[in-house]
This record gives sequence, structure tokens and C-alpha cells, in this order.
Amino acid sequence: MTEHHSAGRNSQQQQTAELLRVDALSIHAGDTELVRDLSFEIAPGERVGLIGESGSGKSLTSLALTGLLAEGLLATGSVRLTGVETLGASEAQLRPLRGAVAGIVFQEPLTALDPLMRVGKQIAEPLRRHRGLRGAELQRAVAESLAEVSLAEPRIARAYPHELSGGQRQRIAIALALAAQPRLLVADEPTTALDVTVQDEVLTLLERLVVERGMGLLFISHDLAVVSRMVDRVLVLRDGVVVEQGAVAEVVRDPQHPYTVQLVAHARALDAALGEAGLLQASLTRVRTLILTAPIPIPTPPTTKGAAMTVIEADNVSFSYGRGVILHDVSVMIRAGESLGIVGESGAGKSTLLALLLGLVAPASGEVRFDGTALQLRDRAAMRRFRESVQAVFQDPYSSLDPRQRVDRIIAEPLESLGIARGDAARPRVTRALETVGLPADAATRYPHEFSGGQRQRIAIARATVVRPRVLIADEPVSALDVSTRTQVIDLLRSLREESGLALVMVSHDLGTVAATCERTAVLDRGRIVEQGPTAEVLRAPADPYTQRLVAAIPRLPG
Repeated sequence: MTEHHSAGRNSQQQQTAELLRVDALSIHAGDTELVRDLSFEIAPGERVGLIGESGSGKSLTSLALTGLLAEGLLATGSVRLTGVETLGASEAQLRPLRGAVAGIVFQEPLTALDPLMRVGKQIAEPLRRHRGLRGAELQRAVAESLAEVSLAEPRIARAYPHELSGGQRQRIAIALALAAQPRLLVADEPTTALDVTVQDEVLTLLERLVVERGMGLLFISHDLAVVSRMVDRVLVLRDGVVVEQGAVAEVVRDPQHPYTVQLVAHARALDAALGEAGLLQASLTRVRTLILTAPIPIPTPPTTKGAAMTVIEADNVSFSYGRGVILHDVSVMIRAGESLGIVGESGAGKSTLLALLLGLVAPASGEVRFDGTALQLRDRAAMRRFRESVQAVFQDPYSSLDPRQRVDRIIAEPLESLGIARGDAARPRVTRALETVGLPADAATRYPHEFSGGQRQRIAIARATVVRPRVLIADEPVSALDVSTRTQVIDLLRSLREESGLALVMVSHDLGTVAATCERTAVLDRGRIVEQGPTAEVLRAPADPYTQRLVAAIPRLPG
């Protein structure tokens, strides 16, 4: 690719062709400048990427485009959508632009969807407002919108957001953004919650729609491999400043800024590790030598020495929701100090299995045992002892953090409720927990809404690990994190395992994360374990066709 999209046009062509023009955009929170002098444009059919770590200003930029910045943030410069200035525009001026001109896929679908409205009605709203559809025609369009994002089952339209998995909610958010057939799609981490096979389907869908509809695309992500697939041009953001930009193929082939070199080296390192899964330990060790500038440590999964006692075991558990059977005779075992990865498509039953392991729900058949004893959910004393040993990190950090409490209170809460430490005695442990997940000490006095999605996930991880549990059960704990923070968190989990014998159960759609973190992997497909074994063996020679599709769908950097 070359930068012919942004160069060689005369000013008259730019005025008629541009969907979006951003000039010297800066975003301030009081005296703090969060984004500085950002400029770019997008023409019909053009695809532009914004990439950077958590807190770099990517999501703030997307919100500024249609006047959705939170109160207290000030945007200066100029943002024009189809020639209409949006900075300083009234709600009446912005309303026709949102959805019909610019559709937005937000990073956190649970907060973007109305929890009190069935998802079919939510998708119907922009179809009615912007396309004027009614009656049977409206219902057909809702069904078509859901089918486009691989959610054709009739039950999906009747469901509420909380009844769907994280990946299903993300696809609903994409369908909602596309429903009014916008001319520009702003996709803020649109595949963060999706497994690799569904991610591949969604990215293929977005690619096709951009071509068929002549849409422009602003694709925001921390995943360089995904960005390199989706866009023509890329802007690399760090601390609110563009440090490099250009044709994506050129940036990937010959990065100039040290931070971009770091991103490319890390992505290529994971490609190498997954490509040599049969020699996973050696590959990941060798990978460290590839990152020469601002190195990111890539951990190898620690091994469990000797025989270890089984801590948690699910023995032939099944679970039903309504008339649907979610899990069928699933058995998994986690020993002390061991790590187990659970992978599978959205809706395969991964989160339901974690809920059983956490004692949040009871199986329809089979049993979950902790230290050899079946969980008794109605035995309060026994469950309290269980919860002292088992902590969880949930998939959506925004909904799992109390928005009314400061971060220090959020992290201290398990220390206090379990009688470990309170007040001044808890403060040093809170500070240390923030440090270990890469957040500054002053984060303790702020509220969850003041952080990016990735930063909120780090707060959730700090809360779960501050009590040093025996078992950490994590549902997509690093899916929202940029590559450097992701490896910091993996290092944290590794050190906790080494220091205290922490057992780890991790659900993830990122096989690179599973490869670097988990000794064993179980593959879940439509409620059944189809493959289970040492992670290196599962990646090297997957036996089940479904596992083969998972491995084949992993995004890679071009040449």
C-alpha cells in the first residue's frame, strides 16, 4: 500500500471526497493534555487505523468525533464529518450524524447496550429512526442485521444483554452500529471480546461492507496484527501524540519510532512462538532476544513440579438455561500451582463453566469439588472458606467495578471483607497491587470512569490478586490490554504462581496468551470439551477440526 489516499489530491477533491477531516485535535482534562495536535482524514472506502497502548488517547479520539466526550473534557481544533463541524455543535446538529453518517462500535458492549431492552428492539431503533422502516419490513431488517454478525438464532433478538456472552454482546454492538448503513464506521476495539474464529468472521464482514457500501473505516485497536489486516494507513499513538504514521505495510516492514519497533517486534515474536508451538518453551525464550528496543518480557508458562493436590475439579458437570443445554458432561481438573487455559467460541459455554467453578451456580448434574469436597452453595460457612481461597477477574471491568467508589476502596474491599487488613493496614497492599498491574499510585484516589478500558481491567486484576488467593479464575483477563501491559499482567500472574503456588484458570480467545500462560489447554465447542492436553501439544498438532480452525484463524503480521 502507498499513501495515495492522503496525498496528491487537490483541495477541491478533498472537499468533495472527505468523510472525515480532523485538524489539530487536542483533548484536555483541566490542565492535562490527553491528546495533542492530531490530524488525519478519511475518504469514502478508505481504511485508517489508530493503534497504541491503553491510555494513549485512541478511545477519546473516537468519542470526540461525534461529540460524545464526557463532561470535564475539552476538545479543541476541528473535526468535520461530511463537511459539518462537530466540535461545539449542538445535540440537535449532532443527532442526525450519529448512526446515519458515523456508526460507532464502542469498546465495552455491556455499557453501550440498554440493559432493560431486548437486543432486537435496540437494533430496530436506528432502523426506524434513520431508515424509516416499520412493521414486517423492520423485523426482516433486524433479522438481517443479526445474521450479518453470525447471530441468526431467533432467541438472540428476544434476549437481554446480560443473557448473552461477552462475544455475543460485542457482535450485537457491531450490528447496532451498522444498522443505519453509515458512511463512516468508527470501530473502537471491535473484536476485543471475540474468539479468533468469530473475530475472523467479523473482520471479513467489515472488509466486505467497506467495499460494498463504499464506507470509510476508522479502526482502533492495540492489536497490530489485526490493524495490519484491516487498514490502508495507520497512525501510532503514544501518550496522546502521533509518533509514526504511514502506509501500514511500510510501517510494519520498516518501523522508525522505538515504540513502533517494539510493537512490531512483539507481534512477530508471538507469530514465531505460535508457529513453532512444538518447541514452545524454546521459542518463547528465543523470542526475548528479538526485541532489541524497549524490550517487553514474554513469560514462559511455569511448570508444576512433582505431584500436586487437586484444588478444583468439575466432574461430568452439565448446565441448562431454559430449554437449552449449555454444558454437556464437562470434566476439568486444576491442581495446586497449575494453570489451565479454556478456549472456545463465543457462546461455547466458557463463562458458564467458570461460574460453576466459582460456585456462583449449581450444575444440573455432576459436581464441582474444592479440596476434594463437593461445593455446597447453601452452606454459608463452607462457601466463605471457599471464597477466601478463590478470586475472580471478570471479562467486563466496567460492570464489575463500583462506579461510586474510588479505586483504593475497590481494591481494599476484599481485604476488609475477608478480615485480612483494613484502614491504614490495607493501604500499603493497595499501593503494591496498583504497582504490580502497572498503574501509578495516584490512581488510588480516582474513580473507574476516569480510566480507559485497559486500565479498568488492571484495576480488576489488582482487586482479585491483592489477597493472594490459592486459585485465580479469570475470564478474558487481558483481552482489553495493549501488548506491553498484557505481558506485565502475565508476568504478575506468573510471579504469583511461583511465590504462593497460585492455581490459574484462564478463559481466553487469544491463543498467544494461553501459550505464554497455561501449561494445559481445554478446548470447548458447543458445550463439550473436544480436546484437552498440554498447551504445546494442542497448538502443535490439534486433533479436533474445531481446534484446527482456531489455530488457523490467528491473525498474523504481513510478510
